[in-house]
Amino acid sequence: MTQALEATTNIEHYVCVAQVADVKAAGCLVVYAQGQAIALWNHGDKIYAIDNRCPHMGFPLHQGTVKDCILTCHWHHARFDLASGGTFDAWADDVRAFPVKIRDDQVWVDLAPHADPQTHQRQRLQDGLEQGISLVIAKSVIALLDAGIEPAEPFRIGLDFGVRYRNAGWGAGLTMHTCLMNLLPYLDPEDRPRALYHGLAAVARECAGQPPHFGVHPLPTSTPDIDTLKRWFRQFIEVRDAEGAERCLVSAVRGGADQQQIAEMLFTAATDHRYIDVGHVLDFTNKALEALDATDWQNAESVLASLVAEYASAERMEESNSWRYPVDLVAILDRAFAEIPAALESGRGKQGTWSNREKLVTILLGENAQAIADSLVEALRTGSTEAELAGAVAYAAALRIAHFHTNNDFGDWDTAHHTFTFANAVHQGLRRVACQSLLRGVFDAAMSVYLNRFLNVPPARLPEPKETVDNPEKLLNELPELLNRQQQVNAAGALVARYLYNGGHPERLLAVLGKMLLREDRSFHVIQEIEAAFRQYSLLRDTKAGIHVLIAATRYLAAHAPTMRSQGQTYQMADRLHKGDRLFEES
Repeated sequence: MTQALEATTNIEHYVCVAQVADVKAAGCLVVYAQGQAIALWNHGDKIYAIDNRCPHMGFPLHQGTVKDCILTCHWHHARFDLASGGTFDAWADDVRAFPVKIRDDQVWVDLAPHADPQTHQRQRLQDGLEQGISLVIAKSVIALLDAGIEPAEPFRIGLDFGVRYRNAGWGAGLTMHTCLMNLLPYLDPEDRPRALYHGLAAVARECAGQPPHFGVHPLPTSTPDIDTLKRWFRQFIEVRDAEGAERCLVSAVRGGADQQQIAEMLFTAATDHRYIDVGHVLDFTNKALEALDATDWQNAESVLASLVAEYASAERMEESNSWRYPVDLVAILDRAFAEIPAALESGRGKQGTWSNREKLVTILLGENAQAIADSLVEALRTGSTEAELAGAVAYAAALRIAHFHTNNDFGDWDTAHHTFTFANAVHQGLRRVACQSLLRGVFDAAMSVYLNRFLNVPPARLPEPKETVDNPEKLLNELPELLNRQQQVNAAGALVARYLYNGGHPERLLAVLGKMLLREDRSFHVIQEIEAAFRQYSLLRDTKAGIHVLIAATRYLAAHAPTMRSQGQTYQMADRLHKGDRLFEES
């Protein structure tokens, strides 16, 4: 039974909603006041008022059962204190309870808010992370951003949680979290809360059941100079001593080392050995630094310390057969590294004039490892900057994906992907700090591109600007349906090429690709791939190389779509609840 009665009064914020006799006769009566559905419960000679929507997933609470002043929702059996609305099940959230007064045999309900909703949502976000409840995370993120909270705040909450509650340190969850934060400027506004939800939920999942990290303290009293700490840090990583290395790192931060000094300290150790952990270590380092940029370097000690365990335990490619036989790539690289200082010195006065990018890319995609190393050194000698060289290698790595033939084993997508995201991390790192040691990462990426050459045998053809399209926006509208079907790798890449070659708007394409990424279930490598491609495209813009990078990204996304999309369903439920949809009430 429902009843809609509404009146106003000058007594505080109370609204008359029902007659006492009607509530007692019904046992539970649903009324509507100022757009609010309220369940009035008569229990123990007292009338209680609560929001009729279960805060978990919106089921009507008037269909529940009250026993001993505890209301149980019959859908998922969430339990609530009828008086306060407090839940006994953390996944459900508290239901809003309204103060009640009885005046002249009428029920008056106070509709004024009595709690700070933003404070509540911040706490719920923390609860969601701690309990690993994706729906709670989604609801809190949507509410916070809708209230005008800057995305950096929930991002920082997730970052701090991730580095505190995972003793194994920085991993896929925090990397996805940072990638998705980086993608926000490219997305449509309505997709930004969804991106944060995916990142935060990834952090919660990775931390679930893990022991926390108890950080080490910096060195007492006086702090050694940064060069000494950097040297010690490298020595400890060399012998896989994570604790000693962490103490050096936090001492450097506490001792006042600036951001570039910290970045150089990390990047140097990350490139002392070849392509460690198939590029993850350097990519994670770059992401940690970008995460700190997004939070104004708050909690830097804990964030940076989370990287150290991976440094100390990572596989080193000089220990790998593929980097030693049949061609000793490590020996080639060692000889090239010895030439870097002189090449840089020779090229300093020529910087700004280097024009051999296309020729270098052709060599990078070739089959002569020695020629690749020699060409990189020659590029530095003839005026290429560190960042320009890294950008050329990142582009070559993207071309491996653009040319990836679908006859390859499906797992080989990730072989090409690792090289590209590593190359992008090196490039972004050199744009941050042009340290000579990080240049070794450029050479490592180039050798990985070389090793991946068999993935382009035969090469998939790059779409060319041949077909004229009158309405490219109509073409873009076909992409979501295309990615609803499996094995649309080449078709999706060709569509993106036609769109861009016919004057389509890159910003719209990036937003749509972001939307397509977010509608799928979370995938570490796909999120990495799209973020790296967007970052590379932002530097290449409307060049042919930029188009090739987006073709590569689209092909990779198409290869991994569609998924079950269950995580998107969770978000949609949270969004509908936030908007006030009556999901399960009869109209």
